[in-house]
Amino acid sequence: MLYSKIEGKGKPFIIMHGFLGMSDNWKTLAGQYVDAGFQVHLLDLRNHGRSFHSDEWSYEAMVQDVFEYCQAHQLTKIDILGHSMGGKVAMLFATTHSDIVDKLIVADIGPRFYKPHHQDILAGLNAVDFSVQPSRNDVEAILTQYVPDFGTRQFLMKNLYWKEPGQLAFRFNLPVFNNNLEAIGKALAEGLVFDKETLFIRGGNSGYIADSDFDAIRQHFPKAKFETIPNAGHWLHAENPKMFFELTTEFLKE
Repeated sequence: MLYSKIEGKGKPFIIMHGFLGMSDNWKTLAGQYVDAGFQVHLLDLRNHGRSFHSDEWSYEAMVQDVFEYCQAHQLTKIDILGHSMGGKVAMLFATTHSDIVDKLIVADIGPRFYKPHHQDILAGLNAVDFSVQPSRNDVEAILTQYVPDFGTRQFLMKNLYWKEPGQLAFRFNLPVFNNNLEAIGKALAEGLVFDKETLFIRGGNSGYIADSDFDAIRQHFPKAKFETIPNAGHWLHAENPKMFFELTTEFLKE
């Protein structure tokens, strides 16, 4: 069973993080959704955060995990939000389990295929040798050589934890990601359609969703609406949480 944090009362609202992320990334926004009247379910997807590790890592497997989670918690009418990889999970979940999804929000990702583009990040993560018991500062110094962007490094550093006294480790399942990086960019299969209200939000400085993607998105999500957060990149919910919250709650309460 997936690890989750459940807060609040009201309509169930499932939120799913992106690649190398975890539920904690959404903690602040989750509190705002709770105040807005939702029961928020922050999930750690398989091989991420505090959820289980598995050699099987695919969108189909992740969707099955979420479906089993919904069954275990008796969630029959939900709204769902996913960012990046989590958005891919959300899209596949909504198109294959549309009977339990009312509204879908996808943050800065589309249904098309994306070429692998995390090589520098993975190189940095793989360069960390935990057998020599590095400190947090040691790990960050290594990552800095591969990941110059401070915000991205801090995002990755959140995955560090003390496995035991004196021994750090990453929470995610790095070996599986190394062996199956293509899986993250997989396209949504042709013919899959979710014909209910859907909101796509993109960062104005992010190239993950282009105007030229809109028609292809509507083939899968005919009721799709599109919003752009200006001066925000791929981590749009962290860069402008106020606007992200306003756009999403307005959509959910329509």
